[in-house]
This record gives sequence, C-alpha cells and structure tokens, in this order.
Amino acid sequence: MTPADSAVVQRRNKSKYRLSYRSGLGAASRLCLTPALTTRRLSTSRKAPKINITNVSPEHVALLMKTEWQLSYVTPLYQFRHTQLKNYSRQLAAFLAAEKQQGLAVEVEGMQSSFTVCFSVLQGMVMTDDDPETVLIQIQSKPVFPKKNEPQKPVWSGWLTCINGNVEYLRSLPKDFTCLPLFCSSGPEAFTSVIKSWLQQNFDCCFGQLEISHTSLQWLMALWTNCHAESGIQHLKMIWTLPAEPPLQVTYMVEPQDAWVLWNSLRNSQKHPENTGDDPEEDNIDIGEVKRFVQALKSHFYRHFRLDLSAGRLSQVSTALGSAKCNGRIKMSNSRYMITTLMLLTECALFKMPI
Repeated sequence: MTPADSAVVQRRNKSKYRLSYRSGLGAASRLCLTPALTTRRLSTSRKAPKINITNVSPEHVALLMKTEWQLSYVTPLYQFRHTQLKNYSRQLAAFLAAEKQQGLAVEVEGMQSSFTVCFSVLQGMVMTDDDPETVLIQIQSKPVFPKKNEPQKPVWSGWLTCINGNVEYLRSLPKDFTCLPLFCSSGPEAFTSVIKSWLQQNFDCCFGQLEISHTSLQWLMALWTNCHAESGIQHLKMIWTLPAEPPLQVTYMVEPQDAWVLWNSLRNSQKHPENTGDDPEEDNIDIGEVKRFVQALKSHFYRHFRLDLSAGRLSQVSTALGSAKCNGRIKMSNSRYMITTLMLLTECALFKMPI
C-alpha cells in the first residue's frame, strides 16, 4: 500500500467514525424519544393476503418481482424531501464520481464507465395516507466512448419503503423526519456501501442489517400457503438448520395440496359454527394458527424420519410466490401478494430500529 493509499483509507475511517457517532446520537437527540418510539412490537394477527397492486407501473412491478433483494433497516431520514429527487440524483452521481476517482468504487466489468443516477417515486406503493411514498434509486453505467445506440447498463437498484407503517409511530415523528424504514438493495456490495454512506451524510440516518427471524419466516410460510387456492404455490420448501458439528441442514419439501389441506383444516377447526362468513375477523390469521401449522409439519417429519426439527431453526422458506432467507434476502414472485409481504417486512424493520 502506498502512502497515498494509506491516507485515503485513514480519511475514510475517520469519516465513518464521525458518521456513525452523528447518526447514532444526533438523530436520537432530534427525535426526542417518546412512548410511541419505544413500545413497538410485532403483530400477533394479520390480514389474509388478498391485496393486489393496480396503481404501480408494470415496468416497476417487473423490476421488483424479478430481483432478489438484500434487506436493511434505516432510521428516519432528516429533511428528506420527495420534491427534491432530481437534485438527489445529481448529488449522488457526483458523489459516486468522486468515490470512483479515489479508487473506492467498483468498476463495472473492468470498463471505464461513468454513472447516471435516477431517484423516482413508485406511485401507488402505499397502504395508508400516513405511509410516505416509496422511493426507487437506480444506477446505470455508460462507457466514456459509447457506441451508437448503445444502451446504458443497469448496475445497481434499491428502494426505500414504508407499507402500512405503525400509525402511532409515524405520527409521533417530528415533521422534519421521513420514515422509510425498509431498504432493499440489489447489486455490488461496494455500491450499496457507498450509497448508504451518501444517505447517512445527507439525511443523518443510520443503517443496520435486517435479518428475517425464525418467527417471520413462519409467518411468510403460512401467508403464502394461505394463497394456494387462488394462486397455486407449486411447492412448499423449508430449510432447517440443526445444531450439530458441523451444523446440519435439512431440506423439507411438502406437496402444495398437502400443505393446503393441512393449513385449511387448521383454519376451519378454529372457526365458530355460528359465523356466517361475513365477519371480517375471519380473514385474519393469528400467530396461534401459524404455530400450529408449523408444529403439525414438524410432527409429520418426525413420524417419518425420527428427527426433531424443534431442536433447530427455520432458515429458509420458498414457494412459487416468493422465497425468504434468514440472512435478509427475499424474492417476491407474485405481485398480487407483494404488499402483504412488504407489510410484514416494514413491521420487522420498525421493530429492529434502535430508536
């Protein structure tokens, strides 16, 4: 490493320290913690997935559907304005150019390229009037000497969203803060780090990894299975990690109709005979039903293989509607149920935030 390289690394490390200190303490002091900020908890009951998005452009829906996203949580953005997205595009493009000049940003397949940045609003990606509009960030590369009609190449995509966020929490925030707690990114990790750094510097926020917990994976498995009658799930695949040396991974595949029959029987056993079907509460799924469903699947596995999955943890679930991993990677494959999935992930992000 040359002295110049060492100086760049030192400057960057000092910058990171200042950012983490300011974001962790400055943002907290501005928020002036209230009971609404400190009593968050995960819901124990959810609406059955029946929400279809119709107001989002097909182009944007296709982008969201075909990509596996890495999840992070982000604290409220200070003085972020949806009316300033064009300015943010120019500022981030200049920031990327400066990072690239210092040798800190990745090259795209070795090409000498420049980057264009586009911030845009995903119109229609909200559930309530309190939800801020979802913001999409796209980065494309273009060669310094492009050929005629050569298209720009997508390099990185990410978006900030809040779907059905806790109303009490959102309304308790000072007016200068915008809460978009769920950050989804796809692309080289070096780009993700640089973009997070820019957001931290400009909006006094901080990021953290959003893992998908054992319980949240169970919720997704139940919510997706509940959709089988309307949109066939094709399969229900689970990966369990059991404590062993080395750790033992068990892949558990269930036929879609078998999963549906089991789930439906558990649901029907909880309904009261006097209900006529007009009660909106019948559309709710509660955590008790989810746990009974998972326990029934574990019991079935034990009867056949004499292996108790209760000793381990669920680390991955997938169906034709989507897949989710405990390390915070998710892919949504059916737009009809995307909003339901994002409602759960928004709740997880709000729950994980340190403030």
